Amino acid sequence: MTDTTERLANGKILPLIFKLTIPAVVAQLITFLYNIVDRMFVAKIDGSGMDALAALGIVLPITLIIQAFANLVGMGGSPRASIKLGENDGEEANKIFNTAFLMLTVFAVILSLSTLFLAKQLVILFGCPPSAVEFAAAYLKVYSLGTVFVMLAQGLNPFITAQGHSFTAMFSVLIGAIINIALDPLFIFVFGLGVKGASLATVISQSVSFIWIIIFLCSKNSLFKLRFKDMRPNAKRIFGIVSLGFTPFVMISTECAIQIVFNINLNMSTGGNKDYTAALTIMLSALQFISLPLNGLGSGMQPFVSYNYGMGNAERLKKGIKYVTVISFIFAVVIWTVSMSAPSLYAFIFSASDNVKHIVKDYSPLFLMGSIMFFVQMTLQNVNVALGQAKSALILAVMRKVIILIPLCFALTHFIGFKGVYMSEGIADFIAGAITSAVIFITFPKVFKKRENEVKMKLAEKED
Repeated sequence: MTDTTERLANGKILPLIFKLTIPAVVAQLITFLYNIVDRMFVAKIDGSGMDALAALGIVLPITLIIQAFANLVGMGGSPRASIKLGENDGEEANKIFNTAFLMLTVFAVILSLSTLFLAKQLVILFGCPPSAVEFAAAYLKVYSLGTVFVMLAQGLNPFITAQGHSFTAMFSVLIGAIINIALDPLFIFVFGLGVKGASLATVISQSVSFIWIIIFLCSKNSLFKLRFKDMRPNAKRIFGIVSLGFTPFVMISTECAIQIVFNINLNMSTGGNKDYTAALTIMLSALQFISLPLNGLGSGMQPFVSYNYGMGNAERLKKGIKYVTVISFIFAVVIWTVSMSAPSLYAFIFSASDNVKHIVKDYSPLFLMGSIMFFVQMTLQNVNVALGQAKSALILAVMRKVIILIPLCFALTHFIGFKGVYMSEGIADFIAGAITSAVIFITFPKVFKKRENEVKMKLAEKED
């Protein structure tokens, strides 16, 4: 047993939780900076800032599709590898890791070529206002050239977290964010590249993050090693990764789908007014500010949950999940309160025009009112995935966006116009959060007990 696995198995729970989750939360906040820094700078472009901001709002769902495939492999493979480490099967854990590396590379090449050659068609299909089409297509074409590095950086980082090296995983994101923030104003304003400069800065920063990750994975500190012989495709291994990663994939994909639905409904109900799309971009950024740290809490807990699940340590699992639930609830309440009481703050951050500022002030409280439930939707959903509960996690992920939010958005927009777009998010988040809470708090004890019995039976068989 290594020092890392010893801590996961026997370390004091609350200090261990903080050690695992704080870097993961910081990494998600840095990811938030990644997502908004381009929008903040392009909004300041003279004469076309709101068009550029609307364009990045349209491109966001497309970049989320790329992230979804990274999560399919990274969030699907890393818990599988952690569980194998918990079962003391390091060889199989390393084969899962290498299979994931191969899958990420193949997906990245396919997505890179698709977005490069279909950039303009995609942004029009996704509801881009006419005045913002050229901005959106220009950003996407540059971004497509770095898709391989983006996907590998995002998809491999969970395997660092899975080993308990949360700070290393955090620094891989931090390095890229610092470079992105430094390059954005240089490329956008000094070199006069506009939205192309914002995209180029993102690609370069993600490439540096990828190099940092590869250096760590090739070091003696990594439990996983890149080996060509272990990259040989194996149907069972690939299915195991995809079956568990399908839930985070669906969570991101449905996020993408609803943003496309939002954009299309706003475009139709406002006659293509870019101000409403720009305001939506700001509100989605606010939603990310609430959801991403909570997502970080859940993903940071993944090595603790998966390892102790693999060992069948039900009592330790219960305590750890109880602690993280309380922490995430307190965080959600605080951020929700600030967001509801001062919605204009988000418009100020993005240097919004007066029209956009009024839209954000009036409709952000409706859009964000259900985000208080994200302590369940984000944090405990990730815990559910870490427990290997692919089926229930998938159903809960699909329910929020596909079953509730998308139909609600179309219905409300039909009856009350563009206000329905903003209102549907808040209502759906409340309903889905309540249902998810009930399901998770009922099923978790059963999952713990079942796994505990399975491990006892295996030990008994070995003794015989």
